[in-house]
Amino acid sequence: MTVSDVQVRVAELLAIKEAAGFGPSRRASEAQHSRGKLTVRERLDLLFDRGTFHEIEQLRRHRATGFGLEDRRPHTDGVVTGWGKVDGRTVFVYAHDFRIFGGSLGEAHAEKIHKVMDLALSAGAPLVALSDGAGARIQEGVTALAGYGGIFRRNVAASGVIPQISVMLGPCAGGATYSPALTDYVFMVRDIAQMYITGPDVVQAVTGEKISHNELGGAEVHSSVSGASTFLYDTEEDCLADVRHLLSLLPSNNRQLPPSVRCDDPADRRNDALLDLVPADPNRSYDMRAVIEEIVDDGDLFEVHGTWATNIICGLARLDGHVVGIVANQPASQAGVLDIHASEKAARFVQTCDSFSIPLVTLVDVPGFLPGGAQEHNGIIRHGAKLLYAYCAATVPRVQMILRKAYGGAYIVMDSRSIGADLSFAWPTNEIAVMGAEGAANVVFRREIAAADDPEAARAQRVKQYREELMHPYYAAERGLVDDVIDPARTRSVLIEALAVLRAKHAPLPERKHGNPPF
Repeated sequence: MTVSDVQVRVAELLAIKEAAGFGPSRRASEAQHSRGKLTVRERLDLLFDRGTFHEIEQLRRHRATGFGLEDRRPHTDGVVTGWGKVDGRTVFVYAHDFRIFGGSLGEAHAEKIHKVMDLALSAGAPLVALSDGAGARIQEGVTALAGYGGIFRRNVAASGVIPQISVMLGPCAGGATYSPALTDYVFMVRDIAQMYITGPDVVQAVTGEKISHNELGGAEVHSSVSGASTFLYDTEEDCLADVRHLLSLLPSNNRQLPPSVRCDDPADRRNDALLDLVPADPNRSYDMRAVIEEIVDDGDLFEVHGTWATNIICGLARLDGHVVGIVANQPASQAGVLDIHASEKAARFVQTCDSFSIPLVTLVDVPGFLPGGAQEHNGIIRHGAKLLYAYCAATVPRVQMILRKAYGGAYIVMDSRSIGADLSFAWPTNEIAVMGAEGAANVVFRREIAAADDPEAARAQRVKQYREELMHPYYAAERGLVDDVIDPARTRSVLIEALAVLRAKHAPLPERKHGNPPF
């Protein structure tokens, strides 16, 4: 083969790759845009640092026959796979191309995804899935279903080892919905993304219920009702910008620490504003989000599940440049009470932070667990235990800060010293008790109050006594269950100092020396 022959082959290769990169046709791209969606290459350009994406298996084609497939064998087979850089760090990706077979999954398509998932796990780098596909490719039958099984198995193998992020940018139906559910974070874009096990047509045929795609499994439904979606966006551009931001807060794998940054927000900055933000009266509401934003670096909180289970706040932030996970009761929503959804939301967040070496800060202002038949019958015991289990199992640095009330089992569950918090602090407004003074007096002194000449006066006296003897702010500190009672204005600096001391908890222990075993 002469040099000119090689040049001809190279030119041929470049032409094939250019055509594969362009996609099936201009008309197909225009149809994608008409649906309000970007093309797969446009999405990748938004996700990765400019010029860093390396595609693999671009020339892959399916080998299926029948049903007209043998006449349509486009390159990529409807999914683009590879890796690139996000803020200079390696991230792997697979991205459905809806223009080719509706982004449906067949044998070759699945094998490409399996390969990039294996590479991500081997390299110890995050994996992002840009989902815009119509599910299993019907023409390839059970082979397509087996392809999904391979994806699910790899999702589980990578869980807690590398960050896995699903970005829903189109339809996702049937068994395909389980892959996003197995990943750490799910992003959805309003109006263009849906997830459901069975579509509207099947629902109507089986149950008679008439429901639209978005009503059944749209982004708003999963972000505020089911909790299947972690984040909700109006545009793909905003969505992918926040995918990049989330990656900047996560380590590449579970053997690394989250990336720290230089912080210009003073570590010793006072939080005098907290005195106005948090009312001393335990029955008055306030927005815990404002408290968090006052404490963390530059007021930047990246909230998780912001519109689901709003009675608890979970999110990532930085303190003195170091990433922390924050779990906080939200008095502005149901008084911050713990219920089934709040427990499940916080438990999953705690487990994710623990997997990726992210210290936990728990801000407590909780009146207890939500009472009622519906909660009991739907499993508040099981779901509350999930949060308890997650905290007890967490080995990352854990700091508890009690702002006001902390009653009953909810106090224990919100990372108390008794379940393993490394350090616990409290404001002088804290009330830690089995229950509120009014309820406690009604139980403990029920007979005495009923027999009194003036029951209301007797009740008021016993309420006062209970509050003064068992609910004063130093009761827990006197018994070693709170390490210090602090000035609220020092909350930021106290948390930063505590986490700095505990940072060595992250340091890897030296390998055991086997030269002189004890047995």
